[in-house]
Amino acid sequence: MARRTRVAGERVDRVSLNPVSQQPRHFDSAVHEEHAALFREGLRLLADAPPERRAPLEEMIALAEFLAERLPALLEEWHTYRDELRASTSRPAPTE
Repeated sequence: MARRTRVAGERVDRVSLNPVSQQPRHFDSAVHEEHAALFREGLRLLADAPPERRAPLEEMIALAEFLAERLPALLEEWHTYRDELRASTSRPAPTE
């Protein structure tokens, strides 16, 4: 999140926020859709397994599908909230 730089010849470190770190991560629903597909493949391999062995994969499929569905809306909600926050202050918006 922080970036430390030093100008050649100086003995002082400058510390600043890394603009990339200010962006939300892991909100790409495609990643979670891929996870769900992998979990479903694992579940197919356990087709004849007892329910208690299949249950963790079934739950992970449900979680991955839930995240894939909900994260895009949550990210949009964050952008709206962030834009309102930026508009309510006199500070300039950081470059993205």
